[in-house]
Amino acid sequence: MGGGMTTVERTQVFLLPDLGEGLSEAEIVEWRVAVGDIVTVDQSVVEVETAKAVVDVPCPYAGRVVTLHGAAGEVRPVGQPLITIAPLDGGGDEPAGHATYREEERAGSGNVLIGYGTGHGGATRRRRRPRLALAPEPVDAGRADAGPAASPDAPADPVRPSSALVISPIVRRLARERGVDLATLNGSGPGGVIRRADVEAALAAPTARLAAVPDPHVAMAPAGDGDVVIPLTGVRKVIADKLSRSRREIPEVTIWVDVDATGLLETRAAINAATPDAPVSILALLARICLSGLRRFPQLNSRVDTEAQRIVQSAGVHLGIAAQTDRGLLVPVLRDAQRLTTAELAAELAATTAAARAGSLPPARLTGGTFTLNNYGVFGVDGSTPIINHPEAALLGVGRIVDKPWVVDGQLAVRKVTQLSLTFDHRVCDGGVAGGFLRHVADCVERPALLIAAV
Repeated sequence: MGGGMTTVERTQVFLLPDLGEGLSEAEIVEWRVAVGDIVTVDQSVVEVETAKAVVDVPCPYAGRVVTLHGAAGEVRPVGQPLITIAPLDGGGDEPAGHATYREEERAGSGNVLIGYGTGHGGATRRRRRPRLALAPEPVDAGRADAGPAASPDAPADPVRPSSALVISPIVRRLARERGVDLATLNGSGPGGVIRRADVEAALAAPTARLAAVPDPHVAMAPAGDGDVVIPLTGVRKVIADKLSRSRREIPEVTIWVDVDATGLLETRAAINAATPDAPVSILALLARICLSGLRRFPQLNSRVDTEAQRIVQSAGVHLGIAAQTDRGLLVPVLRDAQRLTTAELAAELAATTAAARAGSLPPARLTGGTFTLNNYGVFGVDGSTPIINHPEAALLGVGRIVDKPWVVDGQLAVRKVTQLSLTFDHRVCDGGVAGGFLRHVADCVERPALLIAAV
């Protein structure tokens, strides 16, 4: 992982690195260290959320933490200061801000959150989007946008509630995610500090309400009594932006066909009986079939470069697998999937989807796909007209497999039937290519022996 360092008066400033494939910013979720803590080389110091994943960021320097640049919930641009470290060879002198931090921590002050009173500037604050009300965040006196320092005799802002006493970023994050206004709580901790138990008690109260912090730049209709306000941020915002862009830019068409999947299920059972230590899923067999179809119809394994006015066909199939997770819909990618055997595909699919749901995939594994397979049948639905995962050119959807009446050799029988749908970018091919691909997939599902013949 690349990063950067600058040295000012014997301190080392670690810059937020590029966390994967050109990501330009990351939101601070939770600091793992505080001002005054001693850190070692490659110790994880902060958890951040990018457009693609939640990741821990290790610090390449050892020493004492002098400054944390940014508070939980703040977006930091790549290449800007993240944490300042002072070396430990200075005779044990306590860095500026350390004594202040410890004093406030003992008193239960809410000001012990990141960057308070350190006098180190350079942080760029984003314009806040409308979101759930939080206690006011501490302001770094050196921030460029902090505004003029308030006089000790200045009257309090009559609009803002008094600062809630919150030490733990975890408590702030829980309140933000669950819509609890910290300013309305009475803390049960020492000095009135709000604890996690206080937030959970507020959630259990029947009168708990959401309070919106209005952005002066955005006009919003007031929420009705009892309405739930969910900020469009983080991964959900990225999903919304990507799907909207797909619909704006891609002239997509969806075609579908019902298929008899009885033969595919029988083939899977035979494979698993022969290799019980390496079971193969239906999704793995469908992935194998898609790879066979893309070898025949490579036009669907491509993207449109609108700036250069060209179509780029990928040499390898970087297969995306749509996975529903607690963080939203993610599409982890199996790179060069055409090089994997069916057993390897099954193992990689199982490991990758599990890691995606656990949130442990690095950002690079969630981008760069060339074709997506979406098994929405797990939700108990038959069909869909899915939106293409921009900038890909096609997506195959698979519905649930259910017993249905089917004609076999002129006789009515009960078979295992599913619906396959192909959504494709009409710029990369016409209906003949798309229909040919879907028919090949359907034929292989109905008669898996065709897949073996095509290998």
